[in-house]
Amino acid sequence: MKKVLVLGAGLVAGPLVRYLLDQEGFQVKVASRTLKKAEKLIGEAKNGIAQQLDVSDHESLERLIGEADLSISLLPYVYHPLVAKPCIKHTKHMVTASYVKDEMRALDADAKKAGVILLNEIGVDPGIDHMSAMQVIDQIKASGGELVSFSSYCGGLPAPEANDNPFGYKFSWSPRGVVLAGKNPARYLKDGKVVDIPGEELFTHHWPVTIEGLGTLEGYPNRDAIPYIKTYGISGVKGMFRGTLRYPGWCETMNKIAELGFLDEAERDGLVGLTFRGLTAVLIGSLGEDLKTDLAAFLNLDVDSPAISNMEWLGLLSDDPLPQGAKSPLDVLATRMLDKMHYAPFERDMLVMQHEFISRYSDRTQKTTSTLIDYGVPYGDSSMSRLVGLPAAIAAKLILLGEIDLVGVQVPVVSEIYDPVLAELAQMGVKFTEKTEVIGS
Repeated sequence: MKKVLVLGAGLVAGPLVRYLLDQEGFQVKVASRTLKKAEKLIGEAKNGIAQQLDVSDHESLERLIGEADLSISLLPYVYHPLVAKPCIKHTKHMVTASYVKDEMRALDADAKKAGVILLNEIGVDPGIDHMSAMQVIDQIKASGGELVSFSSYCGGLPAPEANDNPFGYKFSWSPRGVVLAGKNPARYLKDGKVVDIPGEELFTHHWPVTIEGLGTLEGYPNRDAIPYIKTYGISGVKGMFRGTLRYPGWCETMNKIAELGFLDEAERDGLVGLTFRGLTAVLIGSLGEDLKTDLAAFLNLDVDSPAISNMEWLGLLSDDPLPQGAKSPLDVLATRMLDKMHYAPFERDMLVMQHEFISRYSDRTQKTTSTLIDYGVPYGDSSMSRLVGLPAAIAAKLILLGEIDLVGVQVPVVSEIYDPVLAELAQMGVKFTEKTEVIGS
C-alpha cells in the first residue's frame, strides 16, 4: 500500500485527491486545519482518511509525514520548508506546485544525501508551462535547431460566455494574490537586451496577443523571466519573456486603480464607518462634492473614460460601507472585487497558455506556436484547480511507482518528468496544439 499525505484542503485539492484515491493500492490521508474540508474531499472512499492538523503543531506534522511514503504540500509556500525538512529526516518524498524559494533550494544537498526528491513547480504556472516548453525546446535541439527566442503567456480567465463584467475577470483563487501580483516588477530579454519594469509601471506595459483558436487578449510581463534561461538550458538566446494574459482593458483600469492608491497594503486608522466613496475621497484629497469629476482629474482621465466607468461599476464611488475587518486599501479592493467578480456555479473558467519559439536551422528560421485552451466544468471543477492539482497528483504517483527516479530539489524540466506527465494529461484532454511556419531562410 502506497501512503500519500496531502497537506491542505483548499481550492485546488479536489481533483488531486480524487485522482489519487482512484489509484489501485494507494491510501490517501488529507490533513487540514478544518476537518470538515478534509472529510468532504475524502467522501466515502474506503482508502481515504481525513485528519485534523494545525501545521504549527510540528510534532504532529512530523508524525504524519513519517507515516506516509510521500507528502504533497498544498499549503501556502512559506510552509513548504517546514514539510520538506521532516521529509528529508524520515527519507520521504515531497511534491509541491509552488515556486522554488531560496530556503527550499538550500535543502538540495540534504535531499540528495537522503535519497529523496523534493519536486516543486508541478502545477500549471509554474508546472505545465515548464513541461510543455521544455518538450519543444528539447525537440528543437534534437532536430539540429538553435533556439533564438522564447516567449510564454498564461492566464486564468472567465470562459467567453462567462465574461460578463467590465473587468473581464473573475476569481478562481485568492483575490489578494491576484491584486498583489500587480505590484511586482518585471524583467525580460528582448533582442539581446534586458528590459526592467518597476512594479509601479507594470500595467503601462501591455499589448495585444493573438491566441490561436480564441482571438485577441491583452498580455503584460510576469516577474523576472531571465532566470529561466538557465533553468531551461537555453543560454545564447536573444529573447526570453514570460507574461500574463487578460481580456483587453484590464491593464488600463488596474493601472489607474493602482495610481489611485487601492493597492496600498499599509494599515490605516479611520476605515471603520467609512464608505467606499469616503475612502476614495480620502485617497485623492477630495471634498466629495463632485467625486467623479475630482477622480477623473486626479487620474488625468476623461470623466466618461472606461477606467472611471469600471471603478464606478465596482462601487468605488458608492455609499456602500467598507468591508468589515478591512485594514488597508488593498483589503478593501480585494474583498470588493471578490464580491463583484466571482463565478456562479454554472459558469466555466478558462486557462489559456501559449508559447512562441523562434528557432534557427541551417536552411531556415521558423516560428512554432504552442497553445493550450482548457475549460472548467459547470457545477464541477474549475480549470484552474484541475491544471494545478492533476500534474502534482500524476507526478506523485509516478514517484511512488518508481517511474520518476530522481533525487534532490527538482523542477519538471527533464524528460523523465515531463514526458509521462504530459502524456497522461493529454489522455485527459489537456493538450497543446502546435503550428509551425517558416519565417526566414
